[in-house]
Amino acid sequence: MRKVGAPGGQGQAPSGMGALGRSGVVLLTYVLAALELTCLFMQFSIMPYLSRRLGLDSVAFGYQQTVFGVLQLLGGPVFGRFADQHGARAAFTLSFLASSALYLLLAAACIRALPGVALLFASRLPGALMHTLPAAQMVIADLSTPEERPAALGRLGLCFGVGRVGLCFGVGLIFGSLLGGTLSSSCGIQCPVIVAFVVTLLGALLSVTCIPASTKGASAHAQTTLPGRPKASVFDLKAITRLLLQPGVLPVPLVPRRANCHGGLFMVMFSIISMDFFQLEAAQAGYLMSFFGVLQMVIQGLVIGRLSSHFSEGDLLRASVLVFSVVGLAMALMANVFHFCLLMPGLVFSMCALNVVTDSMLTKAVSTSDTGTMLGLCASVQPLTRTLGPTLGGLLYRGFGVPVFGHVQFAVNFIVFLVLWRQPVPRKMGKAQ
Repeated sequence: MRKVGAPGGQGQAPSGMGALGRSGVVLLTYVLAALELTCLFMQFSIMPYLSRRLGLDSVAFGYQQTVFGVLQLLGGPVFGRFADQHGARAAFTLSFLASSALYLLLAAACIRALPGVALLFASRLPGALMHTLPAAQMVIADLSTPEERPAALGRLGLCFGVGRVGLCFGVGLIFGSLLGGTLSSSCGIQCPVIVAFVVTLLGALLSVTCIPASTKGASAHAQTTLPGRPKASVFDLKAITRLLLQPGVLPVPLVPRRANCHGGLFMVMFSIISMDFFQLEAAQAGYLMSFFGVLQMVIQGLVIGRLSSHFSEGDLLRASVLVFSVVGLAMALMANVFHFCLLMPGLVFSMCALNVVTDSMLTKAVSTSDTGTMLGLCASVQPLTRTLGPTLGGLLYRGFGVPVFGHVQFAVNFIVFLVLWRQPVPRKMGKAQ
């Protein structure tokens, strides 16, 4: 079996892989990510209907979305530190147990005799620890060489499609949305939540029994256990800040990653835009999101990996930002859902390329012992969008309409493209020592 080779001490395969071996652990990681994301999008598909049944208006629904976003935003970097210090097994187990707690509280909120609104808001609290995707990204980053990493992280995106965002992300989006709608229609609104609760308990069991305690090499453990050095706390903000100040982290990869937030604003408002602007029924909007999931699954899982073998990460980064800018300009001019379907491949390519390439670059910019923390910081972008998106997007949409999302996307990404053009991305980014 091929050893993992990488600069900065990644040349040794981690010990303790068990009977599964390296390839088996990677495959199980994809499966666990797909399970978690499918359950997550099953939950997303019923949340508006559960909120309506509990008597919440759109403002209160936005509040609970904001609470969930804030908790994930704050929990992402801390969870990453926890994963670095305690290993992949503990990280996966903690994330799945938190997910189980969330779905259990949601199931209780569906019972009319219980205080549903209080339980609904209480169910948002475990969201601070629900970070299966960053845990999976850490495992993939630890077990892949720098050359393999963009393709491997892209395949992880396929899992998000099963849940929602590549092959794992694509699988998550498609099956999660379809299962959530089908089960709630045929068996009641609580059925998808109960299924998700059982599946996440199964995920926790698989994590405890099959995921190795650590996927980091011996050199990484040496960096975290130097004699005489006190063990850093999971909540050590100085350690998190230190990562952001390392060369190659803030100047290039995080700038376009934050620019992706503006495309996220449009996606946060998509349910309202599809109903008001595109005049779509709920079923039609679901079909459109399934098409989005298929595109993301194909592009992130298959296309990005092949492109990464022919072009440098800097080239892909600049190309994705440029395409994002052009799509924004076209989005400002679109008039119907057909126009949006024509723009969707470019939008999906830009989002997938930005996510995969920046994740890959940032994990190469830090030491192996810090990949979990860095991926936790990367994962904070989406909760940041969910935190600010409902309020900011609603104000922009009400004041200026759909074209404003395109104008903002074009302007921000064009500026980022000029910055990247004047400050080229290094072709090789070695591990920080």
